[in-house]
Amino acid sequence: MSKRDFLVEIGTEELPPKALSTLSNSFRAEVLDGLNKEMLDHSEIKYFATPRRLALLVPDLDEKQADKPSEKFGPAVNAAFDIDGNPTPAASGFAKSCGVEVSQLATAEKDGIVKLAFSSTQTGKATQELLPSIVEAALAKLPIPKKMRWGESRDEFVRPVHWIVMLFGEEIIETNIMGVDSGRASRGHRFHYPQSIQIGKASDYEALLENPGNVIVDFSKRKELIRSLVIEEGRKLDAITVVDEALLDEVTSLVEFPVALAGEFEELYLEVPSEALILAMKSHQKCFYLLDKEERLLPYFVTVSNIRSKDPAQVIEGNERVVRPRLADAKFFYDTDRRKTLESRLEQLTKVVFQEKLGTVYDRSLRVARLAKFVAASIGENEDHSERAALLSKCDLVSNMVGEFADLQGLMGSYYARNDGEPEQVSKAINEQYMPRFSGDSLPTSITGSILAVADKLDSIVGLFAIGQPPTGSKDPFALRRSAIGVLRILVENKIDLDLMECISISVQGFEAIDVQLDTAENVFEFMLERFRSWYIEEGISSNVFQSVMALRPRRPLDFSKRIQAVAHFAELDQSAALAAANKRVSNMLDKVNDTSVTVAIDESLFEESAEKVLFQELNSKELVVAPLFSSGKYTEGLDELGQLKDAVDKFFDDVLVMCEDKAVQNNRLALLQRLRSIFLQVADISYLYSS
Repeated sequence: MSKRDFLVEIGTEELPPKALSTLSNSFRAEVLDGLNKEMLDHSEIKYFATPRRLALLVPDLDEKQADKPSEKFGPAVNAAFDIDGNPTPAASGFAKSCGVEVSQLATAEKDGIVKLAFSSTQTGKATQELLPSIVEAALAKLPIPKKMRWGESRDEFVRPVHWIVMLFGEEIIETNIMGVDSGRASRGHRFHYPQSIQIGKASDYEALLENPGNVIVDFSKRKELIRSLVIEEGRKLDAITVVDEALLDEVTSLVEFPVALAGEFEELYLEVPSEALILAMKSHQKCFYLLDKEERLLPYFVTVSNIRSKDPAQVIEGNERVVRPRLADAKFFYDTDRRKTLESRLEQLTKVVFQEKLGTVYDRSLRVARLAKFVAASIGENEDHSERAALLSKCDLVSNMVGEFADLQGLMGSYYARNDGEPEQVSKAINEQYMPRFSGDSLPTSITGSILAVADKLDSIVGLFAIGQPPTGSKDPFALRRSAIGVLRILVENKIDLDLMECISISVQGFEAIDVQLDTAENVFEFMLERFRSWYIEEGISSNVFQSVMALRPRRPLDFSKRIQAVAHFAELDQSAALAAANKRVSNMLDKVNDTSVTVAIDESLFEESAEKVLFQELNSKELVVAPLFSSGKYTEGLDELGQLKDAVDKFFDDVLVMCEDKAVQNNRLALLQRLRSIFLQVADISYLYSS
């Protein structure tokens, strides 16, 4: 089948930079879906995106759909004709639906029945007929939260559309999309080539836009060019340009033909915390910052221009003139904020509402301080440092710097605490209180920071459960699931052995002033343990392994994790299947009898079979070995030891009739099995590992 390249370009006013990649990828995906639905074969689609255009090149696209053979079946032959051989209404109706006479119908077998049949070929449509609707449908499905209208048109798009190119090979596909007629005229760089570019054929598009158009339409190519340009500017200054990927994407979305230029600012601004200066350069001016070989911030920046100036010095000077006031603001905020201590800002927090029912940020700080002190006492850490860090943790929210740069909350608090002479553990904890901020983020490295982060997150979770606002379904407006995973990660990965249920109960007591929902503590504890499930599923732990530990509901996350790892290891042993099945069998037996009738003590004189005696002796021996292992949390080693019970357990079930007629012997055997199960239940209910 003949093939041609297809090009579509949607020319617009400047597209939102943070959405450009998403729009481009979605446009490609939707067009690809449309082509596949029409069964049009093609090579891999290449997609382009600049501030003023979205474009796709579909190489080797079929010129038409393939013809489709079609076969329709009608009534059975014995129902299609009467006894005289005349067509019945069923046969006539089927022939009419096929547009032929009954005599033109054939017969064929289907499902073992000979029926009337009609074969035909559905001619494929020309690709030119299908492409306009495919493109329009793709544009309509783009993820655009807020669309615009322009002029007198009622058409809507992310930005006003000014030109459309649609070529199939060298042929224009004539259509009108959003009030704009398609053609072959694209446009070059807004300043360096502000005129139309006639695209002769689709495959010439990228090359023509670059020369003479001065537009690099390939987003990835433009991105890597910018990366190399800004790094080179740093090398010229014997410095390292730090390339933030999110900023690089945004800058790539702002320019069509990049030019990197290095500027500088006064060294006096380096007195300000580097994080504030970096954020000012990145967020406000989209500039890259530079470090020396010791990774200290240098008084330089690299900006990416969209024009190739004849006098670059003027462009650099203009950028310096714009950057300087931002840095001056940061220095003013920093100097002004340090005139007041963090503690003196506590009063201001009484006017900042945290949540209507949960009070002010000041109220929250008091609750978190109380909880942090309890957590510190529980694990033998410095209570005063933990309480102090929690009390001061939110004071920077009312500082000038955080008011301007919200992303610096916590970090600026740590700087101000250090300036106030607070202990290093306190200042460091204030910075670490929000960790981890997102999945995979770093955890607090200090114990006080870990305590504060746990207390802070638990207060939010408990508070919102207390007022009846837990996450529901996919809705989690306060990111409580993320906070719960954060708490669990801190406790497990930082090896903090804390009784979570006890902490939750203490936290609930801090909300005595409000009407707390019933069972809040239990509901929060259940919610936290369920976060473990999603965590372990991501790590490849089976639901059976998780449930075996969940059945015991361990209150200490670190201990919970140790048990999970031990059971996951045990499940891989050859003996595990038999022992899990045995535990399941024992569980079923004990469920069927009255537990009170099963004596705890085991009477050796009632043993009748050697298999009973062997199992009893094995249990005595293994209990002595595993008791110290389990008490010290060495569950993996303990289960390895219990795995050696397999032969004795198998022999017992092969040779011994548990539910015998002699009630005393029966109860004695059940007690022996109950003891077997109890030993395993010190770690987990491994019967969940059994799958029949």
